[in-house]
Amino acid sequence: MNKQAFTTLEYQHLLELIKRNAQTETGQRRVDALTPIDDVDALRRELSALSECVTLRRRGVKWWFNGLSDPTEAIARLRVEGASLDPLAILQTARLCEQAMSARAAILAERENAPVLWQLVENLPRDLNSLVARVTNKILPSGELDDRASPELANIRHEINVLRSRITRSLERLMHRSAEAIQDELVTIRNDRFVIPVKADHRGRVQGVAHGYSSSGATAFVEPLETIDANNELQSLHESEAREIARILSGLSAELRAQLPAIEMAAEAVAELDFINARAVFHQTFNCVVPEIQTRRDAYTSGQLELVEARHPLLEENLRATGGAVVPVSFALDDEKNAMVISGANAGGKTVVLKTTGLLALMALSGISVPARSARFPFYASVLADIGDHQSLAANLSTFTSHVANISRMIEVCEAPALVLLDEVGTGTDPEEGSALGVAVVDHFRRVCGAHVIATTHYSGLKMYAGNEEGVINASVEFDEKTLRPTYRLVVGMAGASSGLEIARRFGVPMGIVDSAMRSVKESSLQASEYLRRIKREAEDAESLRVALEEERKAVAEKFASLDKEAVKHERERQATFEQTVQRTLADLEKRAQELVARIEDRTERVRVEREAQRQVAEMKRTVPRSVRVVREGQTVQPERVEPETEEVPQYVAAAPREIVVGDKVKLRSFGSVGVVDQIKDGLAEVRVKSLKFREKLENLELVEAPASSKLQAGKLEKLRRSANTEIHLAAAEQKAQSELNVIGRTTDEAVDAVDKFLDEASLASLSQVRIVHGHGTGALRRAIAGLLDGHPHVSRFLPAPPDQGGTGATLVELRQ
Repeated sequence: MNKQAFTTLEYQHLLELIKRNAQTETGQRRVDALTPIDDVDALRRELSALSECVTLRRRGVKWWFNGLSDPTEAIARLRVEGASLDPLAILQTARLCEQAMSARAAILAERENAPVLWQLVENLPRDLNSLVARVTNKILPSGELDDRASPELANIRHEINVLRSRITRSLERLMHRSAEAIQDELVTIRNDRFVIPVKADHRGRVQGVAHGYSSSGATAFVEPLETIDANNELQSLHESEAREIARILSGLSAELRAQLPAIEMAAEAVAELDFINARAVFHQTFNCVVPEIQTRRDAYTSGQLELVEARHPLLEENLRATGGAVVPVSFALDDEKNAMVISGANAGGKTVVLKTTGLLALMALSGISVPARSARFPFYASVLADIGDHQSLAANLSTFTSHVANISRMIEVCEAPALVLLDEVGTGTDPEEGSALGVAVVDHFRRVCGAHVIATTHYSGLKMYAGNEEGVINASVEFDEKTLRPTYRLVVGMAGASSGLEIARRFGVPMGIVDSAMRSVKESSLQASEYLRRIKREAEDAESLRVALEEERKAVAEKFASLDKEAVKHERERQATFEQTVQRTLADLEKRAQELVARIEDRTERVRVEREAQRQVAEMKRTVPRSVRVVREGQTVQPERVEPETEEVPQYVAAAPREIVVGDKVKLRSFGSVGVVDQIKDGLAEVRVKSLKFREKLENLELVEAPASSKLQAGKLEKLRRSANTEIHLAAAEQKAQSELNVIGRTTDEAVDAVDKFLDEASLASLSQVRIVHGHGTGALRRAIAGLLDGHPHVSRFLPAPPDQGGTGATLVELRQ
């Protein structure tokens, strides 16, 4: 990577933004040392760890490393055999281990969703928890040793407290006896020994050792003779306490040294997790995405560079302070279109596009997420930039020569795949020569180096080159002609005018000067600028029309979707009515069959007929070979032709009234069937209806006769139609039910009706699976049919057909059995 590009693109300032999110000194050092990664697998691993951390943070899984100091010095001392750490260093090391194990526990619960993070902490031994417990039981948060750190320390400190109390009481009694010689009745300490304040002019009244005077000389601090031995004993106890503390600290240091590999692993895990977490906080703060990294296909290509709504993080940070917002940038380059020339007004944002692209590329290569809606970068070996004015009087470099020198170095170090950023290429010299040089430089980088090139310019030669060269894209930064201000929006596919005179007018250059300049501009240049403006206006009009048409298309689609939903709703209601009617009809038939069976005298015959009736009813419910269509009242439907029964039966009519005798044909008023009277006894008649015999009172019989030419009409169906106020048409089923239906070419309503009838027939034919062919098209037929199938009473489940049976152009339906 070109070091100048890091400075030009302000990479270090970006690291400062991320560094603010690090909680530990080691994490901050990891951020400071961050550079683009030269191994694509390592880079993808870093991005995976970052993505996992962002996901965990969104799920509420976080880790904190508060109050940790740099463990480097403590770990270095532990490597020295026999060296002891001070209490605070031991406590800080224990806190390091404690917070590392806490982070491990948090990641453990999510290890399935964070495999890379889990690998960082997986090998931390659980022994660190017990080590932390032993340290915190002996050292207080202030860094002092707890009295319970050892029994010997507890005894020594108890003796010290007792002796202090005895010395204090002795001195208080002495001050009370010699009150006139005492300055203040206050026991104090000088040179670690208990003393009393004695007036200097009464020094001889108190025998003892003077340990100093006050600043005014009026008070002498005297250790009386009677407390010298006690003070000596107290000093001895303090020395014993210090020796015991040193022994305890040595023991704790030895325990830490025994776990040194685990402590070093914990320190590394904390630094890495803090580093990853700092990048994750940056990700959420700037609404970033994890970029996709592509590897090139061969040595002469760079792959695809794509940015969608990308933003410059440093610019966004500055604008947040003033309440502004960054205008995002979107464009794409690939192996076919590998260069883009950006033109347009001064201060319109051309350089911002270069810096945004370059900085985001460095971020992606460093394992940092980028502020964009989506981002894709090649695994660049070189990111080169010539941006800004590098003139130097000391180096004898003008604007032009500094640019040329920098471009020369870029050509030498360029290694594919590369990203080359050129700001105002060819500027600073004769426009014609500069334009020609700019074209040659851009063409060299894209053809010879195989680089992605983005260049800004005001030269017409470069604009024409981009317009005529197949692999180069023209782009411009938008300029509002009404307000004479740039909008900072990048418009891809169209060159832009520089609008230099308009900008000069906006910045207060006198109108006379601007008008004079306008008259001096070549007519061809004016015509070219006007042509670019006209293209821009036409492009804006076309875009407005496209947006309006898209809105209209969405409105129409929503309208059709609502109509489809309404149709599905009505069809479901119709299906429910259909099912209720069929159920009522079958229940009525079953009831009448039961009444008929109840009138049969012969027990054996009655049981046989009852079983047969039950079997027939069950068979009718399951596989009756007819399709039933309910016609609602008030609708006009062409009736279907009723197929005649295979057996012709005479239609009986009432005969002239007379006494009924054996052999007469009679009609049972309670049931409606016609039979022959076989026997009459005690006002009861035995009537034979085919193979069945009934006993019925004579008054319940009607004498009938059959005209020679009458045919049986569908009497029972007419009764059902009148009782249910519904017309039912029966049609004979086909010899063999079809298992496939093709509705391609039909409207959605026609297709839904056909599929519904097809499912009825398939269910009645006991088919287990059928196929509905609806084709691909716009998907309207597939959605309408899916709406019908969802919740259909005959359907168990449905799914797209496999590729060898039509794929998504057909639907397989499994039927309920």
